[in-house]
Amino acid sequence: MTAFAVAFPGEVRLIGKPRHSSSEMRLRLRVRTLGFEHLEGGLLLHDYEDFRVIVGPSDVAPPRVEVDHLRFLNHAHVLQGTRLCLYLDPSREWDPADGFGGLVDRLTEWLRDAAAGRFNAQTALYHAVGGVLHETDGAPTVVVRDSLPANRLAMNGWLIDRATKRFDLALDRDHAQDDTVSDFAQHVPIFRLNAALPLGAGSTLLSLLSVVEDPYVGQRSPGDAFTTERIMTGLATPLLATLAASAIRKPVGTPQRLIISVPHPTGGPPHLLAASIPAAGADQIRALARDNRKRTSVVNMVDPAKVDHSVEVEWLPVSDERPEVTIRRDSTRPVSSFAGKTVQVWGCGGLGSWVAEFVVRAGAAKVVLCDPGRITGGLLVRQNFVEMDVGESKVGALAARLSAISDAVEVIPRKAHIPEASDFIAADVIVDATVSVAISRMLDAAAATAERPVLAQMACDVRTGTLGILTVSMPPETSGCLTIDQQAGKAVKAKGALEPFHELWGAETGAEEIVPTRGCSAPTFHGSAADLSGLAASLTSLLGSHLGSSEPVSGTHLISLPHGEAGPLRTFLAAARTDAPSVMTHLSTDEAEDRSEASNQDRPEGETDELL
Repeated sequence: MTAFAVAFPGEVRLIGKPRHSSSEMRLRLRVRTLGFEHLEGGLLLHDYEDFRVIVGPSDVAPPRVEVDHLRFLNHAHVLQGTRLCLYLDPSREWDPADGFGGLVDRLTEWLRDAAAGRFNAQTALYHAVGGVLHETDGAPTVVVRDSLPANRLAMNGWLIDRATKRFDLALDRDHAQDDTVSDFAQHVPIFRLNAALPLGAGSTLLSLLSVVEDPYVGQRSPGDAFTTERIMTGLATPLLATLAASAIRKPVGTPQRLIISVPHPTGGPPHLLAASIPAAGADQIRALARDNRKRTSVVNMVDPAKVDHSVEVEWLPVSDERPEVTIRRDSTRPVSSFAGKTVQVWGCGGLGSWVAEFVVRAGAAKVVLCDPGRITGGLLVRQNFVEMDVGESKVGALAARLSAISDAVEVIPRKAHIPEASDFIAADVIVDATVSVAISRMLDAAAATAERPVLAQMACDVRTGTLGILTVSMPPETSGCLTIDQQAGKAVKAKGALEPFHELWGAETGAEEIVPTRGCSAPTFHGSAADLSGLAASLTSLLGSHLGSSEPVSGTHLISLPHGEAGPLRTFLAAARTDAPSVMTHLSTDEAEDRSEASNQDRPEGETDELL
């Protein structure tokens, strides 16, 4: 107590003595909040507030801070009405080296922010259901991607059994029965509540029904300062009837699931819970439903009073991927420009196999893969394949991998150097990673056509696989990547500062190549998966910046990985306009950084308004 008096004079007091157990220590603190600024919408505080502090056996997690009243209920970052969420991300925000004083400082800061209304209730963690996750250890996850109708109390859904630990929620019965998606789909009712569940949803069917009927059940006692008006929803009986109607369709011994739509107190899309009643409890519901089959009202199929206290509810984790709920983590990055695009990848080797994966993860709608090759064991060192792919065609194995990454993408494998004529229709981008002169000539011819996609070529150096080159030709430019590349080569070889890149044009590289297998084995370049995936990632992002630019810009990017012999380098050489003299100069990394933001606004990174 003396230590608190010294560290926080007049601000914090220890009430009573700490209590110790084998796994934790509990103590009570009184914090002086008199004088804290209060603004409209902020938390109303007494002059002094008391808190329970529970210190665990490890410093890895911060102590828990709770209150023993419900005055803070329904406020942002208050879990189940009593526990304060002091740290949104404890792994970054909690430092045990700050000691107990750091925790008290954090608590005081939290109280000041709460009183001043500085919390955003829209982002409060799972506020609609008490601020806590409802997940049972080992339970499969339910993936939700479709928006739910907002005006229906109950509706039908189907859980598609995708994997041991995954279900997908389908709202369309035809989709649920599609053999290409799943061999098994189970009916699941979706029930919409009309009030949030600030105290959580319980762990038994009876407790769930109780809070559905009255979200504050059991929390009103004489003299409690908690003044929330009583809410009687009248939804417990229809919810149970909805459960029973689904359960009796299924055989004995089958669990019964339920999707619950919980409105958020601040509006917007509802929060979703996925409840699962184990087989034994589901069988009890079936038995009660069959006993009452002669009732004329479906709503009265099962009497809640007859539900056994032992019927448990498990909670399935929900991966909520509805667009109105979840923001893509790459939405502000250059690769977001691939979202919804049709991308062709020609050459599925050291660079192309990685590029294909990156554009799929970025949200490409359709990817056409072209490569006549077959996978051998030696390719696994640096190409995007696995042991079980050996012997398969590159495009076939890569198509399977890409389809496993995304349900939304359409992947078309073509075991050939170039795609079929029909594939060119509606193509947005062609990425040529073949390093084939013949294919470059063909794409150069295509660049002059009126209707054509963005053309891009990628390659790396022979000696290390740490130097990368990306050449982009965007309509209405009529020069193809080969022509632009040749112009860039002349400019690069005239610049001593770009000497590390000289070998990409006309240098004697044969002695530097490797013949990986004795006999008739084509020479190839040196490079690892770490090198090539790094190059592919950077070049894909640079290409994305072109696609997202407000103006079409063509030219050549040169990059060097930080661990390469040349060190971290990047430069961009803009293609000469077709109506301008055939001139090409370069922009170094340092020069690019000196340009003003205004001159580079809405342009690919490192590019200026002038011809380079």
